[in-house]
Parts: sequence; structure tokens; C-alpha cells
Amino acid sequence: MVSSWREPRVILGTAVGVVGLGFLLALEIAARHYGVRGPITSQVREVVFPPKSGGLLYASMALMLVVFTWRQRLIAIGAAIGIDLAFVVVRWAADIKVTEGHPFGNGALWVTLGCAVFAVTRRTGRERALLLKGAGLGLLLMTGRKTGDTWLLITSKTRPMVLDQYVAAADHALGNPSWLMGRIVTATGATGFNILDFVYGQLPVAAVVVALYQLRNVAAECRFPTHHLVRTFLAIGLLGPAFYMIFPVVGPIFAFGDGTQHWAAISLWSESHSTAQWAAADLWPDTATPLTAPHAMPFDGITPRNCMPSLHTAWAVTIFVHSRKGPRALRFAGAFWLIATLTATLGFGYHYGADLLAGVVFALTIEAALRTYDRGWERSGIRLVAYGATVFTALLLSYRYLPLQLAGHPWVYGPLLLLAMTSVVYGYVRTTTAWEPRTVLVRQPEPQPEPV
Repeated sequence: MVSSWREPRVILGTAVGVVGLGFLLALEIAARHYGVRGPITSQVREVVFPPKSGGLLYASMALMLVVFTWRQRLIAIGAAIGIDLAFVVVRWAADIKVTEGHPFGNGALWVTLGCAVFAVTRRTGRERALLLKGAGLGLLLMTGRKTGDTWLLITSKTRPMVLDQYVAAADHALGNPSWLMGRIVTATGATGFNILDFVYGQLPVAAVVVALYQLRNVAAECRFPTHHLVRTFLAIGLLGPAFYMIFPVVGPIFAFGDGTQHWAAISLWSESHSTAQWAAADLWPDTATPLTAPHAMPFDGITPRNCMPSLHTAWAVTIFVHSRKGPRALRFAGAFWLIATLTATLGFGYHYGADLLAGVVFALTIEAALRTYDRGWERSGIRLVAYGATVFTALLLSYRYLPLQLAGHPWVYGPLLLLAMTSVVYGYVRTTTAWEPRTVLVRQPEPQPEPV
């Protein structure tokens, strides 16, 4: 019999943990090289200092609470709120003003860390493993946000040239949807902007809501399901930024605008949105870019190159997919979040239409890979993953090397681009539907009449 520590899943989990830790250390060193805090020190700092996102910390703690009973959950939530109130009182007594970050959230981080320590010191066996998995899940979501912030910094510092002109030219084949949606969002004024901005900014919280539904039986069953939303969410966040380094794009509002169109119009602009970019022209969203030979152009060292593919689209697609098996309200919420996110990514000028197509294909390919892994890499799953990766690669290559050809024949290549994305959607639905267990109705024998 093979010992437990030599089982394939244990070996794979250990390897992933080691690689992940090394990756975090590398990002920390890279961030320090540019004079800012990395993901590790940023997370440690939030133990005491105001966190960047208090809502995310509480959402992460909520993920951990799926392994608790209701009584334990109430105690943990009460402890987190009490710790936050204590921090508020101390800061008020010491006259410390919160100028950066949120005044709450420290309590959620303290409770999550405390539960991890409690699992190691006071629990054993299966109960310890379950509690550590819950705490680890919450900490992974927190760390994922910090890792993403550091990735964005690195893209802005290491990629001085951006490829926006190529993507903007290819977007002509799709009818320049960012310009169209940008004018629509501008016309809605502050109300439309605020709704979309809330949806766009609270995407991780929406993911937690769906994940909580999927993990609702963890405490009762004493185990996590083989596949859930958080796995795909984290995998997308880990792998996606690598393509930012390969295909650096800043987005139409920065490359072809002054970066302030929406916010300047409705007085929501803040220092967190930098205007120190070198736009090619001030065209977005009123005038589509002229169709000329594209070339890489220099850009500032502040704006993240985080467009290709659109990870907000990828995450919204994942939320939509995982909400399909929930109750009607959850399904409606998943559909609303997907539509609103697509509208915001285009309407805010953060992405081109081409980015969204790549984001959909990227999300479904990652989702298919994780589900295929759970099924032992069977043939239908491998075909789906290979096809998704091929389409994703073809999209990026066509944007980079055939943008003028795409734009020159929009009635041919526009539908072809949409068809390529749709084929991946169809392949995913068809393959995963075949994986679902089928209910077989057994015909009951008719009762025989009693003998007279």
C-alpha cells in the first residue's frame, strides 16, 4: 500500500504549494525592486493597518466559515466585528485618520488567521484538515487580490511598449463595440455609471456568494466538493496576467482617450485613476480610430497592461457557469453579473471587444481543464482543452499579425471571430452535459390481480 504522502494528489498539492510560495516570493522581490510593497508584505501589513478592501476580507472569511457549524459561524462573525470596533476605537483615541484603505476588515483577517492557528494547535486528524482547508481557501482569495495588484505593477514597469493599435484595428471587424458602449454609458450619466461601477468592482464578492452556495454542505459532509468556483477563479487570476506580459494592452480609454472621460463628467475621478499616460489621440468614445497600419507605441510606467485577455470577462463567465445549478435567484444574479460586467468593461473603455472574446475562450478552457483533471484526463476533456487553447492562441495571433485583414473585411472576419468563440462555448456545453449523470427511469412492474 502506498503511504498517504506519496499519493498522486498529495504530491501534486505539495508541488503546487511549493511553486505558489516561490511565485509569491518572486513577486515580492520584483515589487521591492520597484520600491513598492509586494503581495506578502501587503497582506501582513493589513493585520494592523487599514486594509485595501475590507469587503474582500470579510468575503474571504465567509468562505472559511463553510467548514463551521452555525453556532461557530456566529461566534467568528461576532469576533471579527468586535475586533474591528476595537481598531476603530484605538484609531479614534490615538487620532489616527484612515486616509488610505478601509476602516474595517482587520477583524476578518484576524479571525481567519486565528482559525488556522487553532486548527494546528488544538485539532487533529480529519477535523484539522478540514479547518485548514477552509482557512487556506479564505487566505488564498485574499492573497490572490494582492498577487494581482503586484502583477499589474510589473506589467506597467516591464512593458514600455503597448499593442493597443493592433487590437483597435482588429476591433473594427467587430464594429468597435467599446466606442458604441462608451457613448451609451456616458448617456446614462451618474446613475448608470454607479451601478456598473459597483458590479465591476464587487466581482470577487459575487464569486463568493456563488461559492458559498456550492460549499453550503461542507460542514455537514466534512469534505469539500471536487470542483467549485473558487478553484477556477484563482486559476484564472494566476495564469491570466502572464498573457499581459506577452500581449501588453492598456485599453481604449487610456490609449485613445485622456483616461478621465466618465469620471470627469460625473465628478467621480480620484487620484487612484492616473492621467499620466501618453495617448495616441483623444478619440474615445466619440470617434472611432482611423484604420491605419498599426505599430507598438510607448506608454507610461503607471497604467497596467491588463486588457488581453479580459479577466473580468473570464471571471464573470465563470460566475455565470457555476450559478447555472443554483436556485432561480442565483441563476438570474449570475446572468445579470455577466451582462453588467461585459457592459462595464466596454462602456468604461477598459477593454476592446477583442479582449472579451479572448476572455470567454480563456475562462472556458481553464474551467474545462480543471474539470477534466477531476475526471482523470479522459479523451473528451482533453479534446476540449486542446481546442480551447488552439482557438485562444489563434485569436491572439490574428489580433497581432492580421489586424488590417480583419478590419478590411468586417462582414467576413467579424462573424468568424464570433463563431470561433461560440464554437468553444458549444463544445464546452456539449462535453460537460455529456459528463452529467443521467437519471434512468425504471419501469415498475404492474401489480398482478390476486387469484380468486
